[in-house]
Amino acid sequence: MKKLILSIVALLCMNVGSNAQSVYNEIREKAKAEVENSDSNGLIRQINQFKLDALDYLMMKMREQMPDSTTAFLDRQAYAMNSFVNHFIKNILESNDKPEKQQIEMIKQFMDASYSNPLFNDTDTELTLSYYSNAASPTRFSLDTDWRKALVAIESRQQ
Repeated sequence: MKKLILSIVALLCMNVGSNAQSVYNEIREKAKAEVENSDSNGLIRQINQFKLDALDYLMMKMREQMPDSTTAFLDRQAYAMNSFVNHFIKNILESNDKPEKQQIEMIKQFMDASYSNPLFNDTDTELTLSYYSNAASPTRFSLDTDWRKALVAIESRQQ
């Protein structure tokens, strides 16, 4: 009887482990699929390339600097990053009829929210600011972002 209970507990633990990072993995797989889809619009591919790079950076730095962090933390960061980028795109589309000055101010707010909320305080600015400093990028955000804080910051500014 004891072996049966231990076996059931072991199976449940394996099941929980396979569901871990489900949010992170789902967002990453969707972004990767869009990047690899040759029929996808170039702008959509660029946005999804940013998501893919941001998620890969997040995973790399978490393993390096936060090896004891939970997969729930990774999932929350991934979800917040996806929400942040989607919120940005929604705002861009809604601001098409507004004056250019207002559009630029809105973009700067998102850039500032990303830049002002670092997660790792990474000194490799060539990497972390590669999108931020690229004027041709539709997603001019820092890779080193605490996405949950950045999302809260942008939502509080826009109310």
